[in-house]
Amino acid sequence: MLLPLQALFADNAEFLGRERFPDIPYIEIDKLNTVYDQVVIVDARSELEYNTLHIKDAINIPLSSADFVEKMKGLRSESEKTIVTYCNGKTCMKSFKAARKAKTNNISNVVVYDAGIFDWAKKYPEKAVLLGNSPVDPSLLLSKAQLKDHMLDPATFGEKVHSGTGIVLDVRDRQQRANNRLFMGIERNIPLNDVEGIKVIIKESNDKRKPLYIYDNTGKQVRWLMYQLEANKAKEYYFMKDGAHGYFNELQKSYFSGE
Repeated sequence: MLLPLQALFADNAEFLGRERFPDIPYIEIDKLNTVYDQVVIVDARSELEYNTLHIKDAINIPLSSADFVEKMKGLRSESEKTIVTYCNGKTCMKSFKAARKAKTNNISNVVVYDAGIFDWAKKYPEKAVLLGNSPVDPSLLLSKAQLKDHMLDPATFGEKVHSGTGIVLDVRDRQQRANNRLFMGIERNIPLNDVEGIKVIIKESNDKRKPLYIYDNTGKQVRWLMYQLEANKAKEYYFMKDGAHGYFNELQKSYFSGE
């Protein structure tokens, strides 16, 4: 089934990818629901994001994976159905970049659903999966305001860490933290995708009544970790705004300002 170039027209102002990638066709949320059983849906986000929340029956092929093109070609060889890529929402460009990469590699009939996973899960919860469960309870979808409530600026985060009252967790992967540890001798490392390890540290935090101080690379991935923290009833936890990058930026500002 070949979908029309633009499935339904809408105000493109809030959909940034439509302006940046004018040659890539897109499909609106209700149209995708209508043709749901007639297309192949590809989640272009990370495995962590996919395992947390995804469109039901979607196939996870991270844009960042080395075999992205190979797997997309495999899908095309298996079926002539339209392939629909998606990511987190209107300002996330992974879905468009995935479709562009497919087009560049002569993979035909690929369109973008750019309203994102959150709009989909709210409107069609029966066709979404949250932490392995479907249908999704929309009330369990975490808002940006809820995330903000758990964010500390880098300076405050550092002060809390050095107070010694909590458990410090670096959830970056090995490559991100290579020769780049922030709190030597204090922090522990549990990668974001280590679900069982995260559960153990949550239990320890709750049992010892110690808050968790958690940071990633840029402050974006902890949004997905928050679902695990809430699902496992973490009592007190905080993230560092902008992650390790934010911390080093603050150090540079302090150095050059002479503080």
